[in-house]
Amino acid sequence: MLRGAVDRGITLFDTAQVYGPFVNEELVGEALAPVRDQVVISTKFGFQFDTSGEPHPTGLNSRPEYIKETVEGSLKRLRTERIDLLYQHRVDPAVPIEDVAGAVKDLIQQGKVKYFGLSEAGVETIRRAHRVLPVSALQSEYSLWWKRPEEEILPVLEELGIGFVSYSPLGKGYLAGTVTDETAFDKEDNRNSFPRFTREARKANRALVDAIARFAAEKNVTPAQLALAWLLARKPWIVPIPGTTKLARIEENIAATLVKLDADEMRELDALTSTFVVTGDRYPEDVERMTNR
Repeated sequence: MLRGAVDRGITLFDTAQVYGPFVNEELVGEALAPVRDQVVISTKFGFQFDTSGEPHPTGLNSRPEYIKETVEGSLKRLRTERIDLLYQHRVDPAVPIEDVAGAVKDLIQQGKVKYFGLSEAGVETIRRAHRVLPVSALQSEYSLWWKRPEEEILPVLEELGIGFVSYSPLGKGYLAGTVTDETAFDKEDNRNSFPRFTREARKANRALVDAIARFAAEKNVTPAQLALAWLLARKPWIVPIPGTTKLARIEENIAATLVKLDADEMRELDALTSTFVVTGDRYPEDVERMTNR
């Protein structure tokens, strides 16, 4: 599937140490090794892991020496000599962001990293990091049902010339219309722990999904294509990264680049989605505390 995505023109692949942990970096490394120079690979550091048994995250750790140590592991798993875009996965309140930026700056000078990114960072953290080392991209959640970045984050990124990478642009599948209140998730699916994906929340949020679906039908596109086209039309420096395990979905998502929304349609879609209040928080409380720091 990953090589098929490359064949169809996809060039940006996003992973992280904590995905698995570690096994997703290994998969990306194996799949993209033959086409390494044709693609951009991004990964993320910032979690401490217990590796005494099955690896699992135990908290945050962005100490400079730990960053450099774990990046060596990422390079090996990704089968590459450089990471194109390296993100701090979550801001570590125990380590000044200036120290984090300094560590990544060292890695850039060593040729092991090309560009520096942050994920789910707040405005002041972005500004402080950017003074030490230019931040190339911020990756945070942004979609038709999570527009919080518009309040403070996007204006600062535009001011500083920082790109925005939108994760969960399809609301973790919900905006695509494939998730209903009857959906049963696999036991390992992390959506089982998200308040927004309880059966009650899915039922309550169905009206928003149905409204998006009706708008998409009038446009003769799928709901997923509409959600991606909306992001692509927001700013030229906003890049959505939809995830999937199916090649057919990749093709559907790629076709979103051909969907054009004019100013009137954008206003109508914004007004439509703004009339709904989404039920349920994005994450459990302990995970949500790690965001917007």
